[in-house]
Amino acid sequence: MRFSPSFLDEIRDRVPISDVVGKRVTWDRRKTNVSRGDYWACCPFHGEKSPSFHCEDRKGRYHCFGCGVSGDHFRFLTDLEGLSFPEAVQQIADMAGVPMPQPDPQAERREKERTSLLDVMELATQFFQDQLQTAAGAKARAYLRERGLTGRTIETFRLGYAPDSRNALKEFLAGKGVGKEQIEACGLVVHGPDVPVSYDRFRDRIMFPILSAREKVIAFGGRAMSADAPAKYLNSNETELFHKGNVLFNFARARRASQGAEGAGTIIAVEGYMDVIALHQTGIENAVAPLGTALTENQLDLLWKMTTQPVLCFDGDGAGIRAANRAVDLALPHLKPGRSVRFAMLPDGKDPDDLVRHEGREPFDKVLANARSLAEMVWMREVQGGGFDTPEKRAELEARLRQVTSVIADESVRRHYGQDMRDRLNAFLQGSAPFRGERRPFERGGRERGGRQGGFRQAGGERNAGPTTISDRLARSSIVSGQQAAPLLRESVLALTIVNHPQLLFEEYDEISTIEFDHRELQRCWAAVLNAAATNGPRLTREGLVEQLEAEGFAPLIGALDQQIRYARLWTATTVAAPEDAREGYLQALALHKRTKALNWQRRELERELAHATEEGDLEVVPQLLRTLQEVQLEVTRLENQEAIIEGFGVLSGRVKGPAAR
Repeated sequence: MRFSPSFLDEIRDRVPISDVVGKRVTWDRRKTNVSRGDYWACCPFHGEKSPSFHCEDRKGRYHCFGCGVSGDHFRFLTDLEGLSFPEAVQQIADMAGVPMPQPDPQAERREKERTSLLDVMELATQFFQDQLQTAAGAKARAYLRERGLTGRTIETFRLGYAPDSRNALKEFLAGKGVGKEQIEACGLVVHGPDVPVSYDRFRDRIMFPILSAREKVIAFGGRAMSADAPAKYLNSNETELFHKGNVLFNFARARRASQGAEGAGTIIAVEGYMDVIALHQTGIENAVAPLGTALTENQLDLLWKMTTQPVLCFDGDGAGIRAANRAVDLALPHLKPGRSVRFAMLPDGKDPDDLVRHEGREPFDKVLANARSLAEMVWMREVQGGGFDTPEKRAELEARLRQVTSVIADESVRRHYGQDMRDRLNAFLQGSAPFRGERRPFERGGRERGGRQGGFRQAGGERNAGPTTISDRLARSSIVSGQQAAPLLRESVLALTIVNHPQLLFEEYDEISTIEFDHRELQRCWAAVLNAAATNGPRLTREGLVEQLEAEGFAPLIGALDQQIRYARLWTATTVAAPEDAREGYLQALALHKRTKALNWQRRELERELAHATEEGDLEVVPQLLRTLQEVQLEVTRLENQEAIIEGFGVLSGRVKGPAAR
């Protein structure tokens, strides 16, 4: 039987391709990154000893770099196990828990009708394109030129013009033999019991075709040319083809771009059609937009199907900030390990179209490089402009942060968000004079470090009753973020090695790109490094990377890192290191970095459990918790003491440090 594309798409989307392939192969633990849905194994189609078979859940595809085979769920089963296509579909449908479609003459008829409607939409698109080139379309052409669009861009997006006539499109389609029912079913005319004679929905508007995931025109957006029009932008109504909340403008093209070297897996969601088109013309082809409304859950799911961490870009005005806050609330319940969003906030009064049209691509790239994490957006929203000069107000903030993070469905992510908010709040209150000596929020114990309970006295014993108001500037300061004066040595090694040997980034991109730095300025620099890698791909050189980082204001930081590394004689991070030495030193430094972070997290968890047990009077578990905490602390101290001297930094097994060995 013939399966509809919508049914095949549904069962493919429900079943990660790794679940299909994973029953026939053993994943390589070293190269596989489960949180990103990125898997490697020895190819089941040809004999090999090292894994060159790659499987990506995000794309729903597999590819072997050894023998060249590739395909989707169904192709894997038909090629490897010799199943027929219907048998492969049956197996995937069973895994998805979706019943197989029964032979249904009505369903087949609807599918034919749907195909016929797509043909009508294609005719309408061609009509609008042709009208743009007529005398009637001169005003629309002038408007597009004023917006800086080239003829090539207009053709790429198939922009058109709907004439200022009640029946121009309807009469054109009727002349092509399209029936009244089909025209109405496509949403191209206004009709109904209160409308004696149907008429064109779009009149005197620049037309933006909206494509499906299969790149078929399913709807239109129209931008009014007249200032008196009741709606500046008008979308097609809901039809058999089009459900606005399930579609993103430029979805298919952006998905392709994100899978290539230029996109490097990134998807940018902006607010409007023209933003997407202007970015595309500047070379940023991996942008999408919701259709004139706030982002929906289904649209967010579409973004996550393309990338694990899309960037949501909002205008910097009040409306943009409100939209960003709505997106925060939309995303929080659906977070999972390895799945989040970032927020890029534009300068006040600017949108992406304005920015790239007047200032070029570079300012927008900087906005993306400075994108904030979801956790930072939550923190900023809850504390910005608030005064926390009384215990009640601080308790209210604490309760609000708990409430916000409690909506996260995934238990692990919810726990880590709670910890992140506690760390931010404690760091802020510790750094604010009125709270020194006071018990920190979220701590269960009742005494401060000095042994004195309560109080609002400062170090000199004076009372300070002045209110504390958190401004935007303070919320981003080192007090809140916990930034150190200088990076930790291991963080300097991780960053500078990549700057001096950027090819390492592409060899181990999936793991390296997810590194989290504690040092604030290093976080920003790292975002710029990843952006340069996304822009240039494997062509990126050290000279080009350094030049770009210096242009973005990171020259002092790079100089400080270089001085720190040379003082510690960690030559594997410098330019003189051979590529194999730099790689080995880097991976050892990364292992130490990850181990230290894990230990610090374990220490904080143990401290919380110990405080809770003491408060609850559960004294039986206290000795064991203390012993475990002491062991963890000793291990942390050992790693900190060894950071600059153990092998893996200055000495690589069997190799001499420094350029003299070359």
